[in-house]
Amino acid sequence: MIVSKRNSLRLAAVATLGVLFLGAAGPALAAADPAPVAAASAAASVAASITAKPSAASVQAWQLFRVTGTTTGLKAGSTVTLEQKQHGSWVALPASVQTNRNGSYSLGVKLGLKGVNELRVVSGSTASPVFTVTVR
Repeated sequence: MIVSKRNSLRLAAVATLGVLFLGAAGPALAAADPAPVAAASAAASVAASITAKPSAASVQAWQLFRVTGTTTGLKAGSTVTLEQKQHGSWVALPASVQTNRNGSYSLGVKLGLKGVNELRVVSGSTASPVFTVTVR
């Protein structure tokens, strides 16, 4: 591109006007109240929840049962994973599925650890209430 004296004057005028407009708009944008954005993001993080309900309260070892539930505040297609409490800590089981468009899910589960099993469904930092399934 050839820069002539006329083009350089136009460029300087446009640059000066741009700086003036941005300089005048900057304080107005900075004075805008950020509280609605913070309140909306806080409400979105508080609203995230997961429900979980087993199809049976008691099953035989390695018998298939289902855990169904819904999520709110999570994106459609989020992955939910079943966790089991073992020796005081939560362990992820190889049972995970993605939520559908309306946030519901259904997991097929087989447990082999006999006795009362404490379970929950998690997605990221969001967890369902703990529920129990007894394996005979």
